[in-house]
Amino acid sequence: FRFALVAVSTTQFIFSQAVVNFSWMVIGGIAVGLLIGWIFMKMHKYLPTDANMDVAFTLVTPYIIYLSAEAAHSSGVLAVVSAGLYLSHNRHSFLSSASRVRGYNVWQSLVFVLNGLVFTLIGLSLPTITAGLQAEGVSVYSAVGYGILITIVLIIVRILSAYGAVITTMIARNFIKVAEHNPGMKAPFIIGWTGMRGVLSLAAALSIPVKLNNGNDFPQRNLILFITFVVILMTLIVQGLTLPYLIRRFQMMTVEEEEEEQRVYKELKYEMSEFALELLEKNYGKALEEQPILQKIASKWKDRKMLTEDTEMTAECKIIYISILHQQRKWLIKRNKKDSKIDEEIIRRHLHQLDMEEEKVKSL
Repeated sequence: FRFALVAVSTTQFIFSQAVVNFSWMVIGGIAVGLLIGWIFMKMHKYLPTDANMDVAFTLVTPYIIYLSAEAAHSSGVLAVVSAGLYLSHNRHSFLSSASRVRGYNVWQSLVFVLNGLVFTLIGLSLPTITAGLQAEGVSVYSAVGYGILITIVLIIVRILSAYGAVITTMIARNFIKVAEHNPGMKAPFIIGWTGMRGVLSLAAALSIPVKLNNGNDFPQRNLILFITFVVILMTLIVQGLTLPYLIRRFQMMTVEEEEEEQRVYKELKYEMSEFALELLEKNYGKALEEQPILQKIASKWKDRKMLTEDTEMTAECKIIYISILHQQRKWLIKRNKKDSKIDEEIIRRHLHQLDMEEEKVKSL
């Protein structure tokens, strides 16, 4: 009886310690991420930084957050994710427009490079991982089978959770206002099918320590990494290649829905013009009377308010306008070659404005 009592007490103690450690990994990681994210937000806001320094901060911040969380024996991955969500939500309050535009371009390229680099590293690590599997007595075929089985489970669970969200929405609409009154059955399946795994799953697996606190190897670490790689590969190939077909097959957005989306976009644009015009006339009336440029801006907003669908830029107009912008770009380059007296920086500024104008037209 005493032996059983000691065993139960020991089990309870170990379980409670495991719960405490896990809770600190999660809660501590989120807390560290939010704290350091808040500190960096204040640094962006109050230090005399420019766009280049802001972009540099965004590159350094994730590493500092991850290392700080790991030093606090909490989850570095959760810390970086929570800080990223916090900073992204508040980016318009502490980053200038130049920092946001330049940062977006930098991170678009950097994310592409990092994705390729991560998969290259895991590919280079595969021989070591497979050798570790064999040392642990696990065959590659069995590991592949585990990966396929877990992939199937993950896909099924995600699809079921998507339909569970629909059921919850249908119940909640009887009590509160929901965004989508009738979500339907097609959209949840597509949402469930889009659950491709990628860099985050791989980063979470790679964050598993090689050694335990007592110096022993982490059990089945190689198997976890191999299964993660199989799951990523299967979801990217199976779900990624079939997703465009399913979207076309299900006809996710009807013509009426596309027209409604375009109508809401135009309506919001008109409302913004109306708000800006009212603000200009109310707060800057004297300057509006004296400044011709402000009068032209106000006239543009008035014209935008009065635009109809027939006067919106059509696809043909976009093609013509972009073609003219290309010709202007060629003209500037020729002018720069012919006239050596013009400062190169002036030409670059005009070329940059043409690029920005082209991107703006493409986004319309």
